[in-house]
Amino acid sequence: MIGAGPAGLMAAEEMARGGMRVLVADQKPSVARKFLMAGKSGLNLTKNEPQEDFLARFPAFLHPMLREFGPQQVMDWTRGLGQEVFTGSSGRVFPVVMKGSPLLRAWLARLDGMGVAIRTRWRWTGDGFDTPEGPQRIDAGVRVLAMGGASWSRLGSDGAWAGHLDVPLAPFQPANMGFVVQWSSHMSRHFGQPIKGAVLSAGQQRERAEFVISARGVEGGGIYAVSRALREGAPLMLDLLPDRDEGWIADRLARRDSIANRLRKLGLSSAAIALVQEVGRPLPDGPALARLLKALPVPLAGPRPLDEAISTAGGIRAEALTRDLELRSMPGTFACGEMLDWEAPTGGYLLTGCMATGRWAGRAALKGRG
Repeated sequence: MIGAGPAGLMAAEEMARGGMRVLVADQKPSVARKFLMAGKSGLNLTKNEPQEDFLARFPAFLHPMLREFGPQQVMDWTRGLGQEVFTGSSGRVFPVVMKGSPLLRAWLARLDGMGVAIRTRWRWTGDGFDTPEGPQRIDAGVRVLAMGGASWSRLGSDGAWAGHLDVPLAPFQPANMGFVVQWSSHMSRHFGQPIKGAVLSAGQQRERAEFVISARGVEGGGIYAVSRALREGAPLMLDLLPDRDEGWIADRLARRDSIANRLRKLGLSSAAIALVQEVGRPLPDGPALARLLKALPVPLAGPRPLDEAISTAGGIRAEALTRDLELRSMPGTFACGEMLDWEAPTGGYLLTGCMATGRWAGRAALKGRG
């Protein structure tokens, strides 16, 4: 088992439960680093919503895996490790303690009790491992690869494995990432401030969510939710007053006062007003300004770099895999998690997808152990 993130640990659990001797190798000094990083701001395990709505977020080749291990199963599995969960108003599911570390400790204790051995600082070279003790080769009946995508390389997902596999790969691209905006100096006082209550539109997608103005551009949940459409070239449009129609807004804007004061009296925050003045100048007046507030274009200068993305699109193409996630060109080798070519939005989809594919690959490895 190569890779000790959520996908790899889930595969290891299934293999050990089936009676296999399992060795997990990871290149970093400790396991599940990206998992723990995600948990620092609240570990979003899954999304509690109807199954078909959940499945619609994933490519069809993953649907069988997610039907077997979807949101309800993730919640039950978490409770089985002694961590109670709750569902927020948006349907997102978190451990009651919010952090990932208690869940990971319980999980590692379970794996240790099942006889799973974990080796850290073991970097896969394609035919063996570079380790602190020197090169190592493992004669294994089957292998499961769970080495992540190509973002957050300092946490272990550097995509270097792609150079060791002769399989069809979709190019890595950033997913769930921020976008660059070339701000003027006038915006600096608003860096780090959120824009709340807006509806973000990108192509056919509309999301009501918060995002943040940063020194580098725009980021945060609302931006991540539409990041795929933005990456593919759709313009970003904002409705800053989604609960008001143009007529209501135009009526309030008609009052005699400065533009800034009129915008403030509409309920816009100082950061939102600055954003309007930054990207909307020269500002129109009257009904035209009302229309602008309902469809404010934000000029983007491209996505932030791949290594800064929460996750990645691209990876091992579906046609390179059997239904069991076995590599067609490498019998006895299975792959799971972010190594595969799929892209899920934030909100619990990514973690559930990793765990579901890890579970599926682990169970398939049991059948193919020879």
